[in-house]
Amino acid sequence: MSGFAEVRFKGTRRGYFNTGSLDLTPGDRVIVQADRGEDFGQVTALGSIAERKCSSSGGCATPTPTMRILRRAEPDEVNRARFKVDDERRARLEARKQVARHGLKMKVTETEWQFDRKKLIIYFTAEKRVDFRALVRDLARSFRTRIELKQIGVRDEAALLGGVGRCGRELCCSTWLPELKPVSLQLAKDQSLSLNPAQISGCCGRLMCCLMYEHDSYVEARRRFPREGRTLMTARGREKVVSVNIFNETITLRGGEGDVRVVTVADLKEEMSTRQRN
Repeated sequence: MSGFAEVRFKGTRRGYFNTGSLDLTPGDRVIVQADRGEDFGQVTALGSIAERKCSSSGGCATPTPTMRILRRAEPDEVNRARFKVDDERRARLEARKQVARHGLKMKVTETEWQFDRKKLIIYFTAEKRVDFRALVRDLARSFRTRIELKQIGVRDEAALLGGVGRCGRELCCSTWLPELKPVSLQLAKDQSLSLNPAQISGCCGRLMCCLMYEHDSYVEARRRFPREGRTLMTARGREKVVSVNIFNETITLRGGEGDVRVVTVADLKEEMSTRQRN
């Protein structure tokens, strides 16, 4: 009997695997099939939850994963995985030296050894396309393994490295956010936020992912209010909507003579319905 599992590796890298007959629980450290070898990761979801996450992220090429979880990691394998961090730091420093020597305009962000050391992944950012063929050859000679250079964006870089956001908590993208979705400036406009980039941008320099979290609630609540700039017929005659406050449920109106007043949504509706009846 086979099952479905999501396994997390370094940073935000995730993979989906067939559990076979293994009885696993979230949090288990496991050894999985990898590219021409084995890798070490941690189970983060199982069964239908893992299937939904795989489908939503577009990570499922087939209904059932072809790669398998081989076994639970032994204690000595868990220790080896901890020591791997020091080796990755040294590999990162060496990769940066090689990049500088070749004079390439790219920034090495992070490195990740496959557990069996048969592959080294080097993550980097670059503004333009980079010809790194010579670099790969030199890195392969230095590390005596297969090299995979993987270009990532600045948002992926923030997710990989982690950090603390302006809210004082760890970055969502590096802790729990399953995937990075595009964030548009329209989200800030819909929520009447400042359009100053310094105030609505995250550590990555892009618009904060959390602008999406309450957006639907704002849009739904905003439907109860008239648009700014609209002219209404109220108990005082023609008045123009200056601004709305969805939290206090109030509307600021300006009359024809420039007088300004603040009314609640309920009171405004009552005024308008009374005027229509009369």
